[in-house]
Amino acid sequence: MKAMLAAFAAIVVIAAGANLGLKHAGFSSGERQAAPSVRLD
Repeated sequence: MKAMLAAFAAIVVIAAGANLGLKHAGFSSGERQAAPSVRLD
């Protein structure tokens, strides 16, 4: 049971870290493929 809870905690930490890392790096498809004349709100 402890191993399963530790794995769930690791999944949450990895997912949150990946989300923050990708936001900081600017790897959204809107930022990479939109022209300057396109408004993304």
